[in-house]
Amino acid sequence: MEHAFPCENPALDFVGTLRARRNAAPLEKLGSPGSLDAWFLESGTVDAGPGSRPADLAAALTLREAIYSLVAARLTHQSYDDEALTLLNHAASRPPVVPQLTREGRRVEATAEQALSAVARAAVDILGGSDAELLKECGRPECTQVYLDHSRGFRREWCSMATCGNKMKAAAYRARQRGNPPLSRSRQSS
Repeated sequence: MEHAFPCENPALDFVGTLRARRNAAPLEKLGSPGSLDAWFLESGTVDAGPGSRPADLAAALTLREAIYSLVAARLTHQSYDDEALTLLNHAASRPPVVPQLTREGRRVEATAEQALSAVARAAVDILGGSDAELLKECGRPECTQVYLDHSRGFRREWCSMATCGNKMKAAAYRARQRGNPPLSRSRQSS
């Protein structure tokens, strides 16, 4: 698998295709039309690669950044950017992917525009619904993945325990072994 899906939500996992956003050199996971097709397939948005072209990749990157802008505004209690809103709503208004029943079972074939419409609709559902209150950004400083915190007490700190959670817990363990435990999150921000 070329891509990671820690959020189990297409819009938030799509935003995560630009990793470590605040680093000097963020890691771009959508570097080609082929990697965009791979994301669509691996995410389950489509069952057959739509044959994305460079223009589709450019549209996908623009949509991804619009979604991130809106999510970031929500996280910081800021107003939504009008251009990002317009772009998201335009993408969501495009024809959706259409599942078909074949003799072999359910199959989804779509254009890149239709697949992006599915991603945009997932973003609208999150940002326009009650799940918006559950949005969080990963607590690992190198990670900027946004996720929905469905944990009891709204106490989840990492996008995924398998990746960031393990790294943070291992770092805290090493620090304790050296005799200098890390500050808790609440003490760091004071």
